[in-house]
Amino acid sequence: MTVAVRVIPCLDVDAGRVVKGVHFAGLRDAGDPVELARRYGEQGADELTFLDISASASGRQTTYETVRRTAEEVFIPLTVGGGVRTVADVDALLRAGADKVAVNTAAIDRPELIDQIAQRFGRQVLVLSADVRRGPGTASGFEVTTHGGRRGTGIDALAWIVEACERGAGEVLLNSMDADGTRDGYDLPLIEQVRRAVTVPLIASGGAGRAADFPPAVAAGADAVLAASVFHFGEVTIADVKAALRAAGMTVREPVTPLGERGPAE
Repeated sequence: MTVAVRVIPCLDVDAGRVVKGVHFAGLRDAGDPVELARRYGEQGADELTFLDISASASGRQTTYETVRRTAEEVFIPLTVGGGVRTVADVDALLRAGADKVAVNTAAIDRPELIDQIAQRFGRQVLVLSADVRRGPGTASGFEVTTHGGRRGTGIDALAWIVEACERGAGEVLLNSMDADGTRDGYDLPLIEQVRRAVTVPLIASGGAGRAADFPPAVAAGADAVLAASVFHFGEVTIADVKAALRAAGMTVREPVTPLGERGPAE
């Protein structure tokens, strides 16, 4: 059976507001996360990702109340990341309404955190959020970064992703820092490398600028495609992306209502 490609809007949240910039810099306001979550649910998004992009950098916890309010407005899976440092943080986010939790900075500092979360909650709950950029000093040519892409680590991204999946990460959110916010298309060579290395579901992120950018990411090996600014500012809709994927011969999910009935045609 063919697995449907998931289309996932991403809410990059800073101080309770959705923001977007280029390479996580020059941020501009894109709206209220709860309102945007409601809109995307109505438009037929398959999942929603909520990333508190300043939580790790500022040393504060994810805003649980905003997560709770967002979860109340959507009837699709919600992944939350940012400032997740302990098993207790994961527990709190799941109780607030998250279906999955993404880890990045803390997992690089303490890789055993991945084992602990997977053992406690199951690998289906755990998403490795990997902010990756080109790094000439690494074997694969890519390095993983931390703190919302602000700090290089010198760690080979491919080796780290493989290790994280072996430890228990059930999915990889692969964000290209080189392509992030540029709208020049996804980083296809990066997606291809990671796809060859791991078998867990792979979410491509960073670089989408038009509906035509999404099918090549799937062809390169992504199981899901994630984007932010093109959705937030109305340049591309969920329906546009699904139409482009269908035209490329790829299977997508039809929208459903909260009661599980088929939604209106796109």
